[in-house]
Amino acid sequence: METIDQATLEVLSRTNFGTIDWVIVVCYPMISLAIGLLVRKYISNMKDFVTAGQGLGTCLGIATLTGTELGLITVMYSAQKGFTGGFAAFHIALAAGIVTLFVGVTGFMIYRLRSMGVLTIPSFYRERFGRKTQILGGIMMATAGILNMGLFLKVSAMFLVGITGMDPTSGALEIMMGFLIALVILYTCLGGMVSVVLSDYVQFVVLSFAMVLTTLLAAAKMGWGDIFTAVYEIKGAAGLDPTVAESGFGVEYTLWMCCVGLISCAVWPTSVARALAADSPKTVKRLFTWASLSYTIRFLIPYFWGICALVFISSHNDELGRLFLSQDGAPPALDNLYAVPVFLGRLLPPIVIGIMTAGMIAAFMSTQDSYLLCWSSVLTEDVVAPICGDRLSPSVKVLLTRSFIVLIGAYVFWWGIFYPGSEDIWDYMAVTGAIYAAGALAVMSCGLYWKRASSTGAVLALLAGSSAVFGLSPVQAGLALLMTNLGRLSPGLQEFFLRLPGITESVVDSGVLSVEISSARVGLFGIGATFTAMVVGSLLFPDRQPRLSRTEKSE
Repeated sequence: METIDQATLEVLSRTNFGTIDWVIVVCYPMISLAIGLLVRKYISNMKDFVTAGQGLGTCLGIATLTGTELGLITVMYSAQKGFTGGFAAFHIALAAGIVTLFVGVTGFMIYRLRSMGVLTIPSFYRERFGRKTQILGGIMMATAGILNMGLFLKVSAMFLVGITGMDPTSGALEIMMGFLIALVILYTCLGGMVSVVLSDYVQFVVLSFAMVLTTLLAAAKMGWGDIFTAVYEIKGAAGLDPTVAESGFGVEYTLWMCCVGLISCAVWPTSVARALAADSPKTVKRLFTWASLSYTIRFLIPYFWGICALVFISSHNDELGRLFLSQDGAPPALDNLYAVPVFLGRLLPPIVIGIMTAGMIAAFMSTQDSYLLCWSSVLTEDVVAPICGDRLSPSVKVLLTRSFIVLIGAYVFWWGIFYPGSEDIWDYMAVTGAIYAAGALAVMSCGLYWKRASSTGAVLALLAGSSAVFGLSPVQAGLALLMTNLGRLSPGLQEFFLRLPGITESVVDSGVLSVEISSARVGLFGIGATFTAMVVGSLLFPDRQPRLSRTEKSE
């Protein structure tokens, strides 16, 4: 970890977080552990472990869905967007809410998936397209998902640094996050989806109270009128209108956010897992209709916190502005992910700050437990079991899933510390998620609604989705190095490369190329490529005997 100077440490240490708050934060996770121990006796097979026996009702489903989707990672990258984009970032929340409402009202994809009674999305791949598609889909889903959650621990550590005033170079954060991931692994292994659902419900209650109270305090501290005025003074029209070029968003980004909204509620496995765990297909529609409100609010509140942090830091320019805002064109001294935790550390009084921090840790745990269970069950049900010819007993499957939970948890802890990428958190998550989701969107929608969709088209679509990997900064850096070396061998190739979008030449070193392609462009290209591959592959290589899902057979 990079060394932080003494002046920065002194600024970070000015927080209201005290001993009583530590007591609250340490005691709260024990509730989740107790839940895991209590529900262990209800786990007898893989269906209980993965989908809570498919007995999830509407109210509990909304609570656990919100608890999962409103993770600490969501709070942090959303707060970062509010800090950098102002009120213009609100369009992302609006897009998410509208798309989720559409899915809930129409039942698009999720209704038919629940009607089929499958446990996971790759299970649908198998029923609709065959075993090979299931295995490939499971591998790609798990790989993308594990990469996607790779920075959760790192971002959570950054939140705790800012709000508690700890020294991030002392090793205390790594120890704390190690403790938290170990706790999540333990109670998830013990209780599976039952413990996840029940702990998510408790965490939903804590989160709701903490976030509403914090928002009211922030609004009272900064003043509604002053917040709007300050944002306009700092950013101008770009702080209010996402279509303004200087806002950093634009039409392309807005369109990408609509696609992300659809993916997050109807395609992303941890969200679909709640649909598959519902007690009936009709419950699924009610669940997502009402959840559209929580999908909107989960973005709006962190955006507002980020905006309040921007106004607060701007009003304390001598002390905080030098750390988080550009000074005379120079980059900020501190990552702006710390801005909101530092702001909250000074805003909230003792006890309240402890409850809010416990709520944020709850948010981290809600996401972490669901992701661990989701990816481990996919590896068991949709990769290992099909390879073994579906001869695994229920007890072996549960044991194997628990083993994957431990391995994934250890890997995520390592990845969060050592990943060398330079992109911001939201771009990283959008790109890694698109590696799976772009192909899954094409395969699921065509598989559910187009009878001519073939297994070859599905495989090609899944593979085309992996093109999203080119949005990662280390991959772009490697691609730039390759292009630079090829360009030096052939000037004609260099001229060709420079005509490509996102390719530029260094003004300092002649012939040195760089690759900068936005996550929005990578994502939109990936979705277009997957649907093209699905349609063309299905038309050119139709299945000899089309496989119809149970819902299609009954129609």
